Amino acid sequence: MTENDREDIFSALERDVKNSSLPEVEKNKMLKNILHLRGLEINIMITGATGSGKSSTINALFDANVAKVGFSVDPETMEIEKYTLQNLILWDSPGLGDGKEADNRHAKNIIKKLNEVDRNGNALIDLVLVILDGSTRDLGTSYELINSVIIPNLGTNKKDRILVAINQCDVAMKGQHWNHSDNAPDPVLKKFLDDKVQSIRRRIKEGTGVDIEPIYYSAGYKESEFDKQNPYNLSKLLYYIIQHTPKEKRLAYMDNVSTNDEMWKDNDDLKDYSKEIQKSFGETVREYAAKGAEYGERFGEIFGGETGKRIGRVAGGVVGAAAGAVKKFLDWLF
Repeated sequence: MTENDREDIFSALERDVKNSSLPEVEKNKMLKNILHLRGLEINIMITGATGSGKSSTINALFDANVAKVGFSVDPETMEIEKYTLQNLILWDSPGLGDGKEADNRHAKNIIKKLNEVDRNGNALIDLVLVILDGSTRDLGTSYELINSVIIPNLGTNKKDRILVAINQCDVAMKGQHWNHSDNAPDPVLKKFLDDKVQSIRRRIKEGTGVDIEPIYYSAGYKESEFDKQNPYNLSKLLYYIIQHTPKEKRLAYMDNVSTNDEMWKDNDDLKDYSKEIQKSFGETVREYAAKGAEYGERFGEIFGGETGKRIGRVAGGVVGAAAGAVKKFLDWLF
């Protein structure tokens, strides 16, 4: 299968429902839910200091050369660039560290964007991804950005709307202790990175009272066919991004993530991230695509006896088939 042959996830869900033997009223409910899910947009703000690797991270995750993807500068917050990938919207904002005057301007722009609401009155930005430069020990401006600018403007569910990720973990010890053949840190570097994660976690908790869970990764690079390094922990980063995204919006990632399987293969061994991602997408299918389409015992209440049980099994099968469509996508991607 090629990328052009791949059916988008929402079309696959619609096909499963239409081909089922569900009563028309239940088909219509599920199709309406799928249409609603298709129309939801995810808005992610990506911020970090110059050189932290925001563009390389976007390119690795979403297979989107940001030099070619359509973008615009937000007219209300100049210098925040907007990238539109179908219904995934990325807001690329400069971090701090460009001088006092520029930092004040960046901070005001970030705060203004974080306080923006959508047409339903909900916060526009679903998640702020803060990318730190793993090659530097001086994270003072990053702590100021996180503790003084971002977290105070995240509303009540602060912990769920921010993800801190340390890029360039491969050069965190000046390139030492990185196992190039395995494309992974050796035990010395791993301990250094784990300690760095705990230090960042502690500093943010002390400064804001918010307990977050930073992760580390490498976006990789490709200078040429002979000079390249695949990403490390990119599947983990995607998994955490999905976990920090409102559940009903998660399916929008499926048609936007990179289709290059080399991007996803090298990760730590803490979890099978592809299975965890599949599980997250499956939860969205079960909870939102089938929302309001009564099945199982509830059908028994409506139709009674064996008829209710039969319809319940059919409806459950549609949800299972839709989850199967998710699995096919993930198998193809990862």
